[in-house]
Amino acid sequence: MKKSVRIEGLDCPNCARALEGELNKIDGVNDLKIDFVKSKMTFESEETEKSLQQIISITKQVEPNAKIIAKSENHNAKRDKQLILDIILLILGGIVGCCALFIELPLWAFWTLFVVSALLLGYKTYYKAVVLLFKGVINENLLLTLSVIGATAIGEHMEGLMVIFLYSIGKVFEGLAVDKSRKSIEKLTNMQPEYAVLYENEQEEKVSPDKVKVGSMIVVKPGERVPIDGIIEEGKASLDTQSLTGESRAFSVEKGMEILSGSIVLDGVLYIKTTREYENSTVSKIMNLIENASEKKSKTETLISKITKWYTLGVIVLSLLVWGIVWAVTSNFDTALYRGLIFLVVSCPCAFAISVPLTYFSGIGNASRKGILIKGSNYLDACAKLNTIAFDKTGTLTSGVFSIENVTSFDDSLTEEDIVYIASLGEQNSLHPLAKSILSYNKRELTKVEQAQEIAGEGVEFVYDDKHYFVGRKNRDTKNTLVEVYQEDKKLGEIELSDTIKDNAIEACHILNEQKVRTVMLSGDNSEIVSQISHKLGIAEAHAQMLPQDKYKWIEDTKKDKSTFVGYVGDGINDAPSLMLADVGISMGINGSPASVEASDIVLVDDNILKVPTAIKISKYTRKIVWENIIISAGVKFVFLLLGALGITGMLSAVFADVGVTLLAVLNSMRALYYNPSKKNKIINKNDIKK
Repeated sequence: MKKSVRIEGLDCPNCARALEGELNKIDGVNDLKIDFVKSKMTFESEETEKSLQQIISITKQVEPNAKIIAKSENHNAKRDKQLILDIILLILGGIVGCCALFIELPLWAFWTLFVVSALLLGYKTYYKAVVLLFKGVINENLLLTLSVIGATAIGEHMEGLMVIFLYSIGKVFEGLAVDKSRKSIEKLTNMQPEYAVLYENEQEEKVSPDKVKVGSMIVVKPGERVPIDGIIEEGKASLDTQSLTGESRAFSVEKGMEILSGSIVLDGVLYIKTTREYENSTVSKIMNLIENASEKKSKTETLISKITKWYTLGVIVLSLLVWGIVWAVTSNFDTALYRGLIFLVVSCPCAFAISVPLTYFSGIGNASRKGILIKGSNYLDACAKLNTIAFDKTGTLTSGVFSIENVTSFDDSLTEEDIVYIASLGEQNSLHPLAKSILSYNKRELTKVEQAQEIAGEGVEFVYDDKHYFVGRKNRDTKNTLVEVYQEDKKLGEIELSDTIKDNAIEACHILNEQKVRTVMLSGDNSEIVSQISHKLGIAEAHAQMLPQDKYKWIEDTKKDKSTFVGYVGDGINDAPSLMLADVGISMGINGSPASVEASDIVLVDDNILKVPTAIKISKYTRKIVWENIIISAGVKFVFLLLGALGITGMLSAVFADVGVTLLAVLNSMRALYYNPSKKNKIINKNDIKK
């Protein structure tokens, strides 16, 4: 059984990784993971409560300031109390240290005050260094501890205290910055409803959303969030769906309309008949995708994680090497040791270890706010590299809402209404847009058919009244969108339908062309229709009369060119293989085909095709910030390591270089959270595009 809890009080990703390693040694605990950015721990166990108690016990030993918190607890209040305590201890440690350094005291009094000051300023750092060292883990806590001891040993008492004082202050500011990032992302992505108001026998009762069954009546009042998907039975209201789709404009809903969970009612009272259980509702799907996004890491994030495991040990080796070289050159032990200690201080890996995952998390959080659900940082990285986007046509570039233009019967015994009825019998369980349109025109009550089988890209076979029927398309040379009805090999009739291009599809293709992304249409429709639509959209390359396997083959062949990164955008069950094969699969609408949502790497909450270029822009911007942080952090550290080895800078500069660059990288990561690609777009005149 999988369990998720919150963990607070971890100072850095390396501490989280060390603790994770210790906790995974517990018998009965499997696949335990700590997400430092989200303050989240997940694990699997057959006896979760027993395992949780063991986890809490070992956590207290390894990380005494870390706390495993139930979701119902006020973790923000506890975090604020810990912050206040840390600041008080810093001030006290600073005052005691000043007394030791600047007041003339007996030797015993000096050392007493010095030790007290050092302990107040860095007791957590020393404790963790010792505990983890005995467990075979070497991290930045040990680097700082050795630096303080070393500086004290060579008589640099002031620098020894200043190192731990500045480092501790930096960690406080760093913690505040990371905490602000976490809160901002949580605020953007937390759409989880606290309750549902069940309406039975004219009585209202607040219950947990997961207790509401399908077909129940719930009531939602102004200011409340819709907890579960459903159909409006009574009432009229304006809805705010910004947390779902990123669209700030409110729109009206009324009786008979479908309503998605996560929407906020601005005015009016709605009585809603639920159509899904909470776990299958829109808001639950979105939250699950966001929660699991951190499990699929990019190559960059994984590489940084692997490097930092051995980074600290490498720094210690380099520090010893610098000490040895300087001693050999200068013959001065204290000078050599001092310069070696500078290496220990400046080389802490926090700038990399914190900023890289935080940047990816910020980018994914920003995208989710705009209705773009990216399933992991690896897919965000892949999206940034896309240079070819292939689109399915129906329901993706076109509205998918077909209108019947003409019905023809080739059998004198059957009327046009009979043809629509037979077609509806076959299409009644299909999710295809054509099927929905035909069903909406049928006026008769449908009965169950036998041996119904959907043939991908062709149609549906079934048995009705002991006769075999086929509804779909055998003739692909016609100029129109047709659904043909056959009994055995005899053609009974055909239904001619028409579709329209989505309002924003032209603009989306135009923006992609401006981004130098090659756009391609892959459609099962006939050549003439595909040519007309691709011309209107500004798509240079289009392929018609393609079955699902043909689209799959096209993507497979295109990917053979290693410089081509292919994205595929689709919405139907037939698109699932292509979505899985593409470098990035993008599905349209979280409530679309479950197969396409599962197969895709990015899910658009609604069917707004403009979000495809937006996803690419956010991905590129996020990746740019990741590399900015890596290059700036590495560059600053290298410069100060070189200056320190040459004796140009001292330990205090090294602390500023370490803590300062970490803080800078964390703040830079926040840019990915607030980046708005729409502000970068030129205002596009759609009429000019069409011309």
